[in-house]
Amino acid sequence: MSGEPRRALLLVDLQNDFIHRQGAYARGGATSRAIAEVSSRVGPLVEAARAAEVPIVATLFTLVQTPTGPLIGDHLARLRPFLAAGDFAPGSWGQDVVAEVAPADVTVEKVAYSAFHQSRLDFVLRQLGVTDLMVTGIVTNGGVASTVRAAHVLDYSTVVVSDGCAAFSDEAHEATIASLATVSEITTIEDARASF
Repeated sequence: MSGEPRRALLLVDLQNDFIHRQGAYARGGATSRAIAEVSSRVGPLVEAARAAEVPIVATLFTLVQTPTGPLIGDHLARLRPFLAAGDFAPGSWGQDVVAEVAPADVTVEKVAYSAFHQSRLDFVLRQLGVTDLMVTGIVTNGGVASTVRAAHVLDYSTVVVSDGCAAFSDEAHEATIASLATVSEITTIEDARASF
């Protein structure tokens, strides 16, 4: 990559079906306080990015729907047996970005933990001239970590916003942030906002 660095704010999986109290995960009993609160914490960072004309890119976990039900990998089916037809469906309310951080400038569907795996994220970022990613989202030890590590392999410079991410346990979150510090800069929402 050449030229002046350009940042984008990446919102990993901040979606209704994951976070909203009427979403698929809440209906299935898979909730955590930290995950429920993360989008309201990230909201002011999104506003600061928008004011600074930094592109806001949201990844949307997606379940491909078929006449016999959604395509769900075996590992996810074991972890989240409550997922059903219509959950995380393309274009649905459940798949959409939560209101606290909406709207994103660009959305990219994803089907795996890493938002780069079999998606158009790399294409979108390169077309936007993005070299640096500021990363927020859920879950820290799943989609966030996989996406940050893939970004590192693809030569993006990354900054993980530690309090702009959340996991189902504080222990998993903290351990993952410590691990990601080997491939990414780590910052806070306050410092990230001040950097715009």
